[in-house]
Amino acid sequence: MTKDISNNYLDFNQQFWDNAVAPHVESDFYDVPRFLETKNSLNQVEMDQLGDVAGKTLLHLQCHFGMDSLSWAHKGAAVTAVDFSEVAIKQANELSLQTGIAADFIHSDIYALPKHLDQQFDVVFTSYGTIIWLPDLDRWAKVIADRLKPGGEFHIVDFHPVQQMLGEKEAKFQYPYFNTEPIVEDEEGSYANEGEKKTRTIVSWNHSFSETFDALWANGLEIVQFDEFDYSPYNCFANLVESAPGKWQVKGLQGMLPMVYGLKAIKL
Repeated sequence: MTKDISNNYLDFNQQFWDNAVAPHVESDFYDVPRFLETKNSLNQVEMDQLGDVAGKTLLHLQCHFGMDSLSWAHKGAAVTAVDFSEVAIKQANELSLQTGIAADFIHSDIYALPKHLDQQFDVVFTSYGTIIWLPDLDRWAKVIADRLKPGGEFHIVDFHPVQQMLGEKEAKFQYPYFNTEPIVEDEEGSYANEGEKKTRTIVSWNHSFSETFDALWANGLEIVQFDEFDYSPYNCFANLVESAPGKWQVKGLQGMLPMVYGLKAIKL
């Protein structure tokens, strides 16, 4: 049964994310009204890592409904953004019209992106809960390398694979660090709308750093910066406490667990 589900992971995950868009737009977690006021949904971690993007071309992978994409565009980047949810892309285009911030949004699975896009970019960016939805990081890294100009930068800011080992309902180690089998779960609601009671099947993979690094190196990307952080900027996991404004840590394990990492790589 697990094999059958993992072979059809796109169908299950796409249904989950299509149905998540509307409640996410209405949620306090995403706080769309604040975004409309400030034109920024980015955290300090990724802003510090990428620095000044004005005048650069930027490809945003797995953009959901586009707030971060439009935030980079508002900072002066020429942004193209991709997501496999057609519902999310429609919402992203609506936000673009609503804010007057231009960006190009493409409906595509990451692995299928070469069929839809041949432009190369100064920067490729992805963040927060993205690669867990992808079974094969070598294919992912090849897409990134092909879409980068020589000397271009790849940036990922994501939840730490050690953090991803923790359970959804309680902060105990539940999932493997190494990507040996897909993680198949029946998810009730989502991290942004816990009040929703509809249950949907999702399929994910926890990728070790060795798997991530090897995939990037094998596809001609040199890792030049790697940082780890002991907090999450989002209150989206079990048993978190706010140790400082905007910094969430696991209660009882404050300062002991890595929660987020940032990586920068250059195309050789």
